[in-house]
Amino acid sequence: MKFQTNDTPLDGLKLLTRPQTKDARGQFSRLFCKDQLGELGWPNGVAQSNLSVSHDVGTVRGLHFQHKPHSEAKLVTCIGGGVFDVAVDLRAGSSNFGKWYGVELNADNLFSLLIPVGFAHGFQALQPNSTMIYFHSTAYNSAAESGVRWDDKDLAIGWPIPVKNISARDMSLPPLAALGAGIQL
Repeated sequence: MKFQTNDTPLDGLKLLTRPQTKDARGQFSRLFCKDQLGELGWPNGVAQSNLSVSHDVGTVRGLHFQHKPHSEAKLVTCIGGGVFDVAVDLRAGSSNFGKWYGVELNADNLFSLLIPVGFAHGFQALQPNSTMIYFHSTAYNSAAESGVRWDDKDLAIGWPIPVKNISARDMSLPPLAALGAGIQL
C-alpha cells in the first residue's frame, strides 16, 4: 500500500493520494508511513500530531511556519468536510520564493499535502466543520512561531470564497516583504 505521489510546481512540495481499500466492513486508508514519506523528503518521525476543526465556511487559518532550529515539515490531510489548502515557498535562495500552491483537500479525494521545511501553510474551510489532521516533524515552539499574512498583496493567494473568521494572531502576521530574502533552513 503506497502513496501515489504527484509533484507540484514548487520543488519539494508533494501532493499525495492515499491508498485505500474497501470491503463490506467499510474502508481503510493509510495516513502516515515514515519509511515511504522519508523517501519523499520527510525529515524524521512524527514529533507532534494536531487536529483542527473549522466550523464556518470561509474561515482561514495561517499562513504559519516555525524558524530554525524548530523548522518543521508537515503532512496535512482533510478527514472531514473540505478545505482549500495552501503552501508558500519561503526558502531563502529558492527560485520559487514567494510562490504558492493551492489544492482542495477533502474527505473524499484522499489527497494529502507533504509540505517541506521552509514553507508556510494555511487553509480555508470550504465546508462546515472541516476537520484537518497534521503530522509535524518538529514539536511546536512558541518562540519559533511565525507566519505571513493570508491577504498579502505580493502573494495574491486566490482564496476560492470570501474570507472570514481570521484569528487576531493571523491578522497580526507580517507581510512577505518582512522576511527579506526568505527564511534560512
